[in-house]
Amino acid sequence: MTIETNRKDLASTRIAADEATPLESGQCRLRVDHFALTMNNITYGVFGDMLRYWDVFPASDSPSEWGRIPTWGFAEIVESKCEDVAIGERLFGFLPMGEETIITPGKIDDRGLSDIAPHRVGLAGAYNRYQKASTDPTYHADREAQQMVLYPLFFTSFVIDDFLTDNEDFGASQVVVSSASSKTAIGVAYLAKQRGIKTVGLTSNGNREFVESLEVFSEVVVYEDVNEIAKVPSAYVDIAGNQDLLRAVHAHLDGVLSHSMVVGNTNWDHVATDTSELAAPRPEFLFAPTQISKRTKEWGRDELDRRIGTAWSNYSEWCDSWIEFSQAAGNDEVLAVYETLISGRPDPKQGFICSIHPGTNT
Repeated sequence: MTIETNRKDLASTRIAADEATPLESGQCRLRVDHFALTMNNITYGVFGDMLRYWDVFPASDSPSEWGRIPTWGFAEIVESKCEDVAIGERLFGFLPMGEETIITPGKIDDRGLSDIAPHRVGLAGAYNRYQKASTDPTYHADREAQQMVLYPLFFTSFVIDDFLTDNEDFGASQVVVSSASSKTAIGVAYLAKQRGIKTVGLTSNGNREFVESLEVFSEVVVYEDVNEIAKVPSAYVDIAGNQDLLRAVHAHLDGVLSHSMVVGNTNWDHVATDTSELAAPRPEFLFAPTQISKRTKEWGRDELDRRIGTAWSNYSEWCDSWIEFSQAAGNDEVLAVYETLISGRPDPKQGFICSIHPGTNT
């Protein structure tokens, strides 16, 4: 069983009853043990065509209409026709919302492997790569939930902060971040605080108390009060994807906004009511793998891993003070989580750990 989503209407889902497919030479079968669902997965659906997320796990039929949104999770190799990959190996990486998936391992080394199946050729390397739990220095069996829910989002936060740092914050004295209650935004604020840059978190009135309680944003402003943001040199990190909010921020900071970065779309179903011309600068989409590739060349993979690992270790421990994990097992419970996320009203403290296998727990 695998949950599939209508590519043009993310609120529409179906259950695909996958037939048992025999392995071909060089392939492996992965049992999907559990995976995280966050607003980040909704963003994958929103940008599925532009960034080829729909290509990662093609739908069982009608792939131009239906797709399988990738998630981050843990799986175990239960069948192998690849001599370099052993049964029982535990992997962390992109997985469908399903019971199993088949990959074609390549680029195998001590750290992990990549899926080199034809439908994934040309995708960013990070989205094809699977990390071996047995050799991951940051892996802890009792912290798989933190890794699934937080690490992919923190990785994006790290890249956002590093991109800003790499460009000297575009001359800004403050970074304005929308969807401040999202885990990606929280990571951005946490890292910015470490290096002393002011952050302004934009959030709903309902989430304001939670965002303020984290004490990582320098200032918290509700969406209706955008005009209260100090008019000083600023960079904008757009995680909400709300076009009316984007225009309001640009209009208010007209003349002092030096960079506008598009990261996510937590307000995926928002229909803009403001059609006025957007004040400069033109928003630019941040594609994390591009910045990671740049840093890999400059720093080397080991140094990049060391920096991310150190930052992640500190951040993960800090998150223990506020995050709460919830379990969902079986199609109905997982779909209920998905519907909560698609509604745009999840509890920001919650981290959802899911499994299509009924009764599975982490």
